[in-house]
Amino acid sequence: MPKVALLNQTGQQVGEVDLNESVFGIEPNNAVVFEAVLMQRASLRQGTSKVKNRSEVRGGGRKPWRQKGTGRARQGSIRSPQWRGGGTVFGPVPRSYSYKLPKKVRRLAIKSALSTKVLEQSLVVLETLSFDAPKTKEFANVLANLPVGKKALFVTDVLNENVALSARNIPGVTVVDAANLNVLDVVGHNTLVMTKAAVEKVEEVLG
Repeated sequence: MPKVALLNQTGQQVGEVDLNESVFGIEPNNAVVFEAVLMQRASLRQGTSKVKNRSEVRGGGRKPWRQKGTGRARQGSIRSPQWRGGGTVFGPVPRSYSYKLPKKVRRLAIKSALSTKVLEQSLVVLETLSFDAPKTKEFANVLANLPVGKKALFVTDVLNENVALSARNIPGVTVVDAANLNVLDVVGHNTLVMTKAAVEKVEEVLG
């Protein structure tokens, strides 16, 4: 069963936390993590690219010349795709790029991402994380006290508004609650910082 140090907001160790091996101690499946990241990135695509086909391009209502007798190829409209300024054939139209992986695959992906952080010693567990008021300076002090990299993901059991507002203006720092923990955020940050309550909540859902 993996163990990590339990720290307070000043960076001092106040104990140890036993992590659930079925959530934080599995052998990571990198292929599944890759598929989960692809799925999330595809869902973030806007899909608003649009071109006009021949029926949407302005003009071209009149036949440019008569059908026979001119020696030129027959044409029905100057807005046909072969004409300059004509419509586009098979161009992009608004669409959704999102798709879903099976539930078991998604669960394996998040477990693999969490277990990778434990193996890399990039998981930090805090006793609590709270502020009396939104203060960026106080959050910066907490950040300085903890062994975190340039990009850190903070996970709380429920979204604390003071914590979220305090971290909002710090580059590279993201705050989410346990219910919105996802593979893309975990993989995209150097360090994962979770409160003890958040760890218990994640273990309860994924264990």
